[in-house]
Amino acid sequence: MSPRPVNAVARIALTPGEPAGIGPDLCVMLAQQAHPAELVALCDPSLLQERAAALRLPLTLEPLATDERIAPPAPQAAGTLRIDPVARLRAPAVPGRLDTGNAGYVLETLAATCRGCQQGRYDAVVTAPVHKGVINDAGLAFTGHTELFAEHCGGKPVMLLAAPGLKVALATTHLALRDVPAALNRQLIGEVLDTLLAELPRRFGISKPRIAVCGLNPHAGEGGHLGDEEIEIIAPVLTRFRAAGADVRGPLPADTAFLPPVLADTDVVLAMYHDQGLPVLKHMGFGEAVNVTLGLPIIRTSVDHGTALDLAGTGRADAGSLGAALAMAMDMAARSSAAGG
Repeated sequence: MSPRPVNAVARIALTPGEPAGIGPDLCVMLAQQAHPAELVALCDPSLLQERAAALRLPLTLEPLATDERIAPPAPQAAGTLRIDPVARLRAPAVPGRLDTGNAGYVLETLAATCRGCQQGRYDAVVTAPVHKGVINDAGLAFTGHTELFAEHCGGKPVMLLAAPGLKVALATTHLALRDVPAALNRQLIGEVLDTLLAELPRRFGISKPRIAVCGLNPHAGEGGHLGDEEIEIIAPVLTRFRAAGADVRGPLPADTAFLPPVLADTDVVLAMYHDQGLPVLKHMGFGEAVNVTLGLPIIRTSVDHGTALDLAGTGRADAGSLGAALAMAMDMAARSSAAGG
């Protein structure tokens, strides 16, 4: 299928993620509202039909055409979702009960979404949470959405979470803490900064990004007494970028990098590892934060939480983060369309 022309209305792919988790609930809940974009769920239709019935919410699934006669995107009416049945469940999807039999199905939906975005079929993808453990238990190698999308789409991804008043990017993503120091090097830090400086204007409209960079060690190494990664790796890269005119500050002690006076003059904080920056962001805006993968040739946003198996099928899940992820994807798609792609 050839790429379709740029449209005023975006077509957004939506992946429900782990079938036993709250992802299907959130998709059904999101469909209860009208949206100025067309939402297309890539999944087994029975998953959403069964979950809608469990939640006692109305849902009409409208098939998406798969040939050249596909209609232009249209705003989504309340109570409806477009559906692209790219894969079928291998086992019944029981809310709250993981089944390794469905691990391959989950990965198939993600791979199909990547293909659809690359072909121009979708303007962006919004992903609900997957369960890494059950996928690995099924014998399938999987680290996370960020890494899988990079494998399928190319690029050098940077994980960024955005909440009201704070954006946090990560130098490393899903690594055991003991593996982080060995993963950090000058090339990695430089590539992450290159991506941020290119993507923040493109995706968020931040013309001259101001980036605060955390050190790795307590007190940013205390002059080498608590570790030398700041001296040997991070500082030389920042010096090079500042010489080229970039507004990058640090390496800063992580325990003071998130103070209001620092954030008032900062667009993004670059943390060295997952739990250095994300606890602060989630404390400030859990349920409103959005996970964005920068550095890909496609637009991808996601929720800021996990599968919440205990809430699946109960009606008690909160669709706030998925709604925020959809709003951000639509905004990014509009900015991309205005820029000509």
